[in-house]
Amino acid sequence: MKALNDKDVEMISKKAQDIRASIIEMLLEAGSGHTAGPLGMADIFAAMYFHVLKHNPKEPEWPERDRLILSNGHICPVQYATMAHAVYFPLDELKTLRKLHTRLQGHPHREYLPGIEVSSGPLGSGFSQAVGMALAERIDNGRTSQKYVYALISDGESDCGIVWEAAMLAGKNRLQNLIGIMDRNGIQIDGFTWDVMPLEPLRDKFESFNWHVIEVDGHNIEQFVAAAGEAQSVNDKPSMIIAHTIPGKGVPEFERDYHWHGKPPSKEEGEHALKHIRTLGGKITSECD
Repeated sequence: MKALNDKDVEMISKKAQDIRASIIEMLLEAGSGHTAGPLGMADIFAAMYFHVLKHNPKEPEWPERDRLILSNGHICPVQYATMAHAVYFPLDELKTLRKLHTRLQGHPHREYLPGIEVSSGPLGSGFSQAVGMALAERIDNGRTSQKYVYALISDGESDCGIVWEAAMLAGKNRLQNLIGIMDRNGIQIDGFTWDVMPLEPLRDKFESFNWHVIEVDGHNIEQFVAAAGEAQSVNDKPSMIIAHTIPGKGVPEFERDYHWHGKPPSKEEGEHALKHIRTLGGKITSECD
């Protein structure tokens, strides 16, 4: 992965804001879908597709690509928007989100859209599939392989036992080519994670399963890219980047409110959100408490 410079950071930040605007436009057109998670993960998806990930939009099945697995598939608007801005398909197609016969299903469908690695929806299953892919790559090409599997998961999803079974298997097999990225935004559909099912000490849990753990501000491009580089340098165990994010990031009325987990904005709310996002442009603050 090439070094990150100031121009890269500016470009990625601008892409993230464009992605946020596209997410709102998609949700307004669809009249359904998830708002908080996609907005909160825009910076990370922009950093992945425009700097970290080895991929080729013109050849989605490129054999040398890294694999990005979105386990919490309900935040797929951020992946679709990012892929469209990365020219996997035309931006106009984003308007078809959740419509009949669309390639942009409410949860990603691998057979419908080139560039989607797994069909996801049942929480935790994508993380398990990512572990299997990393293990298969190890078997095929050994520890010297430079192809990484990035598993994007959510904190609420980590209520599921399947996540911890997968984490144990990855740690036992020392899958150094597996890099997890957890959206630690503190919300799920029924409330705050610390009320529904407390996860702490989260870092200690992954470390006890033989994972290398890095914690970052998920809205700080430099921190996140540095963490990805650090994870790539670990050669004896899988890595988990715990990215602290703000759900609904970029729209003050949506931020940190778990009610926005699974609902779209109204026309008035969406227009206000778009105005705010476009006014900010690429100048979004990175602080995450």
